Amino acid sequence: MTGQYVLDLQEVDETQVAVVGGKGALLGGLSRIEGVRVPGGFCVTTDAFRRVMAEAPSIEDRLEQLSRADPDDRETIRTLSAHIRRTIEGVAVPGDLAAEITGALARFGRQTAYAVRSSATAEDLPTASFAGQQDTYLNVVGPAAVLRHVSRCWASLFTERAVTYRRRNDIDHRTVHMAVVVQRMVRPDAAGILFTADPVTGDRKVATVDAGFGLGEALVSGLVNPDVFTVRGGEVVARAIALKQCAVYALPAGGVQEALIDPLRQRQPALTDEQVLRLVRLGRRIEAHFGCPQDIEWCLDDDGFQIVQSRPITTLFPVPVPVPETGDRENHVYVSVGHQQMMTDPMRPLGLSMWKLTAMVPMHEAGGRLFVDVTRRLASPAGRAGLLDLVGRSDPLTRDALETVLDRGDDFVPLLPDEGPGGPPADGASAPIETDPAVVTELVRRSQASIAALRRDIRTKTGPALFDFLLEAFEEHKRVLSDPLSIRVIMAGMEATWWLNDKLQAWLGEKNAADTLTLSAPGNITSEMGLALLDVADAIRPHPEVMAFLQGVGDEDFLDELAKLPGGTEARDAFEAYLDRYGMRCVGEIDITRPRWRERPATLVPVILDNVRNFEPGAAGRRFEQGRQEARKKEQDVLARLRRLPDGGRKADEAKRMIDRVRTFIGYREYPKYDIVSRYFVYKQALLGEAERLVREGVLPEQEDVFYLTFQEFHDVVRSHRVDERLIRQRKDAFRSYHALTPPRVLTSDGEAVTGAYRREDVPAGALIGLPVSAGTVEGRARVIHDMAQADLEAGDILVTAYTDPSWSPLFVGITGLVTEVGGLMTHGAVIAREYGLPAVVGVERATRLIRDGQRIRVHGTDGYVEILSADHTGKTRPAGTSS
Repeated sequence: MTGQYVLDLQEVDETQVAVVGGKGALLGGLSRIEGVRVPGGFCVTTDAFRRVMAEAPSIEDRLEQLSRADPDDRETIRTLSAHIRRTIEGVAVPGDLAAEITGALARFGRQTAYAVRSSATAEDLPTASFAGQQDTYLNVVGPAAVLRHVSRCWASLFTERAVTYRRRNDIDHRTVHMAVVVQRMVRPDAAGILFTADPVTGDRKVATVDAGFGLGEALVSGLVNPDVFTVRGGEVVARAIALKQCAVYALPAGGVQEALIDPLRQRQPALTDEQVLRLVRLGRRIEAHFGCPQDIEWCLDDDGFQIVQSRPITTLFPVPVPVPETGDRENHVYVSVGHQQMMTDPMRPLGLSMWKLTAMVPMHEAGGRLFVDVTRRLASPAGRAGLLDLVGRSDPLTRDALETVLDRGDDFVPLLPDEGPGGPPADGASAPIETDPAVVTELVRRSQASIAALRRDIRTKTGPALFDFLLEAFEEHKRVLSDPLSIRVIMAGMEATWWLNDKLQAWLGEKNAADTLTLSAPGNITSEMGLALLDVADAIRPHPEVMAFLQGVGDEDFLDELAKLPGGTEARDAFEAYLDRYGMRCVGEIDITRPRWRERPATLVPVILDNVRNFEPGAAGRRFEQGRQEARKKEQDVLARLRRLPDGGRKADEAKRMIDRVRTFIGYREYPKYDIVSRYFVYKQALLGEAERLVREGVLPEQEDVFYLTFQEFHDVVRSHRVDERLIRQRKDAFRSYHALTPPRVLTSDGEAVTGAYRREDVPAGALIGLPVSAGTVEGRARVIHDMAQADLEAGDILVTAYTDPSWSPLFVGITGLVTEVGGLMTHGAVIAREYGLPAVVGVERATRLIRDGQRIRVHGTDGYVEILSADHTGKTRPAGTSS
């Protein structure tokens, strides 16, 4: 049937998306799978669409306007897209094109009923399904009607929904074209959807079947609830049979209609268990062909299944890629690295590979994130207990998710005997340590000396020699991080914190007493960073022309311009001094590809201007001293109360030793991360120098293309002067798609994303539960902020965000409370919140969606929950969900 504009379905396969669109290509691929029946038909190719678009040149101007439209400007998008659709439907199908389509129809019979279905070139792809974005027309009878509906499918490329979806996914409207699939209509006894993986949990070993009587349109439109069958291990393990009062059926003359189902059949299953299992086996064959879990639309006709569509399930989180040497088929349990590092956004390939090369444990990639395999630790009784205790202190949701896996009793992780006696590791990381500030001073000196040597030695390295040098530098990087003394200091500070909280609650009934005792602890590089930006504000505040200039900063070269203004030299010097010490930091700093403050200093300008507006001169020193005095007062109060208890002298002496210990060591907790990002910036500057050379030599189009290569691939490009541009394009597309995925705290090798729960009943109804990490209660305006550069804070605001790594600490000086979706007791945001005395609750699931920007909320940092407050008819505030 091959023609200029028409291809038989059996002539195409999944490689021909550009010709027949995503749906057409996948249907062509389906038709080639042995044992899979696909209704016969043909594709009207994208050449036909381009031909029709050329007949209406006015569309080009409308497309240009659409490309500039804000995706949230619904009125503009509605108006422009409607105009384009009317124009396309008004174009007469050219005679030769119409002749090809009607000739193809003649092969099946001119009065045969057809399904006419849109098939866009950016549809049903592995990274975005576009499900429901364009139109499908069922039971179309007669050549004239088919041609009319082909035009409607072309126009449906520009429905308001499809246009908005493309704008949100950064897809250029002019790069997407529309093919149309025309297939013989199936009049089924039953129809529905098969997911070859659980669409909710992601479990790849579970399949679910939704089924109803008649056409699948009744299920898709929500007219009826489907029967739902769950299949695992070759058997139906659960079934829910719905009351199905009506169905949609095809009419003999064309079109469809709803019809009531015989009451005797309404509670009967649409499929037998045997049919369900046969369908799932068919689905597994389709899944194996396409190489990923599928969302399959099926029809049952004369006891045989026909497949009318199959597309990837794009919402599933990918299964981690195993380390090569573990190529086994055993069960594995993975824990998210991002939830521990306070960065759950996807990372680019260079960032992933650099973190893996410098990490202390093997890591696995999935969905642009990193995971650690904890299976072996869970398989050991001692390892399991130790891991659950450590994780539970940091993040109860992760612990609960791990326990959910372990409590199933299906031997997913069998418990094996411990390999040998326990005891401290041979490296001495658990050896005792004296409470001596000189220990911290020595560790900082070692770090600074090592980084200075790195900066000195890397200057002369270029080309392949640079990469060889970096591999050696990574070993020094890991040596410093694994220094037993450094680990002992970190653990000493954490253990003292836990001791104080546990003992003072037991002895005095006081929750989280360590929060106040650690206020303004010395040597915390991250809290110092936030206070230091107040000093930059002090240098700017006296100079009105500098202030006015900074209000309009639009590029990253503004520091050079500052010196030309009265007071500008002083302001620039203060800014530069800050960048010299902290310019290697940024949001998401564990990804080396993220722009650092030194690279984009304008990121800090809004925060500095907020500081000028919200604080008086000298605020940094006063703030630190106030915290120190509060901690001192708290210490005196605690010790006095302890001495009044039975055996109070001993308890007070022990508490005093732990208070001294926590204040000596807890500040160092933040320093290793500072060491890491300091090294990362040195690595990055050297690697960007190589990328710049590759651009000058014509090997790469853009410097940042190297971000989409792994470290080894980058090394290979430098050696060979050849790059796979197609690979880079694929990696860019994949990276964009990863932003739509929510990484789970715990993931299994079956692909199941396991979510934990707090399982608490001691909170008010309607409150959002989280982990208490910094004591106190505060009420104020919620500022829901996703981008630090867009922050606009006022005194008394409460910061609500997804996560806070150290780069967010400059915002902490201007807020009164903190709520995050991700976090633990000893993660960076929690540590700094305690340093600054901010009530904080972290690990609040979906906080940035449940709390609206500008709402008044109450943060209970001692008890770990957040109340959303709303105005009632009296104008007073009360907890949402309560009655007056």
